[in-house]
Amino acid sequence: MKTAVVICPGRGTYTKTELGYLRRHFGDRALLAAFDHARDALGQETLSALDGAASYSVAKHTRGDNASGLIYAATLGDFRTIDRERIDIVAVTGNSMGWYSALACAGALTAEAGFEVVNTMGTLMQEALIGGQLVHPHMGEDWVPDPARKTDLMAKVAAIGARPDHVLALSIDLGGMLVLAGNDAGLKAFEAEVPPEQGRFPMRLSNHAAFHTALQAPVAERGRARLSPGLFSQPKLPLIDGRGAVWWPGVTDPTALWDYTLGHQVTESYDFTHAIRVAAREFAPDLFIVTGPGNTLGGAVAQSLILADWRGMGSKTDFQTRQQTAPVLVSLGMEDQRGTVTKGDAR
Repeated sequence: MKTAVVICPGRGTYTKTELGYLRRHFGDRALLAAFDHARDALGQETLSALDGAASYSVAKHTRGDNASGLIYAATLGDFRTIDRERIDIVAVTGNSMGWYSALACAGALTAEAGFEVVNTMGTLMQEALIGGQLVHPHMGEDWVPDPARKTDLMAKVAAIGARPDHVLALSIDLGGMLVLAGNDAGLKAFEAEVPPEQGRFPMRLSNHAAFHTALQAPVAERGRARLSPGLFSQPKLPLIDGRGAVWWPGVTDPTALWDYTLGHQVTESYDFTHAIRVAAREFAPDLFIVTGPGNTLGGAVAQSLILADWRGMGSKTDFQTRQQTAPVLVSLGMEDQRGTVTKGDAR
């Protein structure tokens, strides 16, 4: 049996190629119907209708009140397909919104409570839509760590954020990428003053608010008013949060978990890179399994492992060589990989 840390993706992972993902992979029809009923009662389009649409719409499918539920359901469905007779899940973590999914996968929230949390927070963020996000790399395309470059970029972020009427801060430390968030003035200043890279960076993210910054304080306040601490319970699996802290089964205070989830996690930077470093060093798994939808988080996981100097990997070539000889990363969003760890499709 192999040990694994499961990683839940966040916003931006349900894209055009994922249309129909729930129809293909979500096996619990009764649970999906319950999610649909909950959304219908709120006057929202059901997940089944969104997932079964004839075509993908950026305007519709990337909205927080739609994307969050779709990604959560896809993640939970994938998590449940992992063959626990072959895979011993030793911990769960996630990126940004994926933290809510991780809570449900680890058992700190029921499937229904997890959906309530993610749908509520996604809706509140969409209603407020405070600020925005962009992404920019601090590693080159070879994925070789460049600490000085990261330091320079963060100094630029701090300088812009200190200007009058400018807000700019680190939203997510995402492997070789910096996800920055702020108001329009702050984002535009960074875009104007940092040389473009790789033909697409810095890249503004559509329908994304200034997640994980103080600008989200009103959203956090509304979330705490709507979501009871009673929804949270002891996790059944260790949970690694956006600070790299571990919430252990049997000794977790559920109210503290609620407080972190609807407090720090919403308004402070999310250090995904450190969460993966802790996952690697604390749990030393044989595999890192990234659930769907999509497969874009795999690169950030690999970059985070390189930055942690895990098993001597120091570049993209090192990672690719290891993947070919003894894979350490499995993306369930990739059809050729999911069968290596899921039920009924062992290879």
